[in-house]
Amino acid sequence: MTGPTRAPEIRTTAGTVRGRIADGMAVFRGIPFAQPPVGPLHLAPPVPALPWDGVREAVSFGPTPPQSLALGFGSGPESPAGSDEWLTVNVWSPDPGGAARLPVMVWIYGGAFMVGSADGPTYDGTALARRGTVVVTFNHRVGAEGYGHFEGAVPNRALLDQVAALEWVRDNIAGFGGDPDRVTVFGESAGAGAIAALLAMPRAAGLFHRAVAQSVPGSVFSPALAADVGASVAAELGLPATLDALAPVPPKALRDAADAVLGKISQYGARWGLIAHAHLPFSPVVDGEVLPCSPWEALRTGQSRDVELIAGHNRDEARLFTVMSGRHGKITQEEADTTLARFAPGREGVAAYRAGYPEADPTAMQELVMSDWLFRMPSLHLAEAHAMGGGTTYAYELAWGAPALGGALGACHGLDVPLVFGNLLGGIATLALGEEPPAEAEAVSDAMGSAWTAFAAHGDPGWARYRTDDRLTRVFAVEPHTVPYPQEISRRMWAQHTFAALELTQDEDPVPSA
Repeated sequence: MTGPTRAPEIRTTAGTVRGRIADGMAVFRGIPFAQPPVGPLHLAPPVPALPWDGVREAVSFGPTPPQSLALGFGSGPESPAGSDEWLTVNVWSPDPGGAARLPVMVWIYGGAFMVGSADGPTYDGTALARRGTVVVTFNHRVGAEGYGHFEGAVPNRALLDQVAALEWVRDNIAGFGGDPDRVTVFGESAGAGAIAALLAMPRAAGLFHRAVAQSVPGSVFSPALAADVGASVAAELGLPATLDALAPVPPKALRDAADAVLGKISQYGARWGLIAHAHLPFSPVVDGEVLPCSPWEALRTGQSRDVELIAGHNRDEARLFTVMSGRHGKITQEEADTTLARFAPGREGVAAYRAGYPEADPTAMQELVMSDWLFRMPSLHLAEAHAMGGGTTYAYELAWGAPALGGALGACHGLDVPLVFGNLLGGIATLALGEEPPAEAEAVSDAMGSAWTAFAAHGDPGWARYRTDDRLTRVFAVEPHTVPYPQEISRRMWAQHTFAALELTQDEDPVPSA
């Protein structure tokens, strides 16, 4: 495929943009898809970008949305110019304006629903675009800006930002060489949780045709729980949790208030339950309108059955958190017992884990139950729900372990992202793969990138569909292979569990007091 040779200019619905040529790709950065959500638009749904005259240079990423500084990872650079134009898209195309109409891959970043930005080396779309796709990334609001639930404010603003970005893709991507009738959304962690929500949202219907959900979190909130979190954020500012009171608050002050709540979130365990113990104060809210019901319920009943889906996870999801906190190999029996009591499914869950994994030491046991609760079982259940609802479904597990740090990370959370993008240096890639990624990493990356782009092109990633009778699953290892779902012990333990909206609770903590 012959790439462009000069700075390309493309006419969008708001005006003309001029990109740059980099590594044979036409690259456009920082194109606004909505107006800055500040001033009279603070805490409002996204509003389409204002048109401009002349040619707008699209060479720099848009500024990072306000996001947690207390989470310990992921916070992006503040805009040196102080710009509030957070809602921007970026496009990589091997053939802008071409007649081929290439498949489109739209990335939704993760970050615990509290951090995230589309810039940085990990999300560079060059390698995927080189496989014959048009790649789109974009910024959306996170934390209290995107998910804070306040009286009078439209809920799930982050999800509505994503819908607005997908509407921009629908209306503009043909000019960049993409096919608006072959749009695949793909995302990881909170991004996969957002994709699960988009599959259940009437507002998103028809905006994408395929979806890849990598490490889906199982947390969606009831309005009561989300409102209680919102009230706690507002209380840090001495204000009521209403749109009228909070809209005048500077976004960074609202962010700081949310960080203050995060800093003492364990104190809310009696009211917020598992989200307090997992340090997850924000998630999509099942508000009944923007998000009518939980994604698992929606897919079980056949919603989005016409959207082809890949859903999967990494084998050792929670290993990242124990290693990065310096706790790997140091979890005590008491800590593991506490985690089991809180997060295992149902009253029989604790005994089931001990019987199912008799050789697991305390660290391994904690990692198992947290991997299952956070990502493995929600991802599996999303695949099962979609298959039960009549949708074409594919499942996978990343089982190849990262070699850096003596192999301690294993197939940890986030490892799939640089492998899929083909960006094996920088960020988590360098942490997990080292300064010189081994040939095995290149091979696994090639297998995943080829599968994702093949799926985006024609709906077949190269392995058998997932069905609830045989549960065939692609395992990405040094030699990729397809087998019945490999985490059968956990699957059986969680088979009767329902991932539903988490409720405000006054229940006693299941962990016995000392």
